[in-house]
Amino acid sequence: MFIFDEMDKMHPQLIDIIKPFLDYNAQVDGVSFNKAIFIFLSNAGGNVITEVALDFWRSGRAREEIRMNSKELETKISENINKNSKGGFSHSSLVNNHLIDHYIPFLPLELEHVGQCAVAEMIHLNIKPNYDVALRVAKDMPFFPEKERVFAVKGCKSVRQKLVLYFD
Repeated sequence: MFIFDEMDKMHPQLIDIIKPFLDYNAQVDGVSFNKAIFIFLSNAGGNVITEVALDFWRSGRAREEIRMNSKELETKISENINKNSKGGFSHSSLVNNHLIDHYIPFLPLELEHVGQCAVAEMIHLNIKPNYDVALRVAKDMPFFPEKERVFAVKGCKSVRQKLVLYFD
């Protein structure tokens, strides 16, 4: 298993170096990579994912109901990556030659998810979980849209920094 992070920030030619390992029926130096798993993490398509999640929320549907074929999510992500002239991913041969099998979205987190992150962080820091504090930490985080405050702007990225303010 190979994991590459922030693919949208990589130069397309650097990404293209991986192509021989992903190509159909590919062998590199006599070694088959057919069973290898490549995971590419990227922020590309994030605006599409957010748009679909907000559409679900506005129609009264739960975030957990979103599926890959919901509102053609996977197709929209793929199209967005192809149109995005900024990211290296869009100009790479991996995308142009359709070598990526699936686009799997990381959905935006809601208040309850950020609270769960706070509890997990307490456990990690050997602090007895306090669900009231976890909820306060979650509510202190920035959310969007600004008026409705549905999804966490930063996910759980700065939960630890907020949490320690309650225990110092």
